[in-house]
Amino acid sequence: MPLDADIASRLKRTADGLVCAVVQERATRDVLMVAWMNDEALHATLTTGRAVYWSRSRGELWRKGDTSGHIQIVHSVEMDCDGDALLVTVTQEGPACHTGTARCFDAGGELPVSGGAAP
Repeated sequence: MPLDADIASRLKRTADGLVCAVVQERATRDVLMVAWMNDEALHATLTTGRAVYWSRSRGELWRKGDTSGHIQIVHSVEMDCDGDALLVTVTQEGPACHTGTARCFDAGGELPVSGGAAP
């Protein structure tokens, strides 16, 4: 079954048919990871309540947690004003990052910022 036509018409995809998905933990509001969705992944996410993404490196769909057991239960999906990004609010079971950290941004680490606004 295809993605709802109204939703599909509002999406602005990359040249390879993907839209950015920012994934946020429902309880803490922490940003866990950023992934990509095509229409099929978004449809599966909306209809199953489990997070499904498009793996750019493997060129295939992947349902978060199928191999690691660290699933994402989806509570909501919001589209931004431009239709080029999605906010996926989840309950994360186990670490979100494939490196074993709670968030993918823990593994990457903070970058130095100079000349920014004072706190």
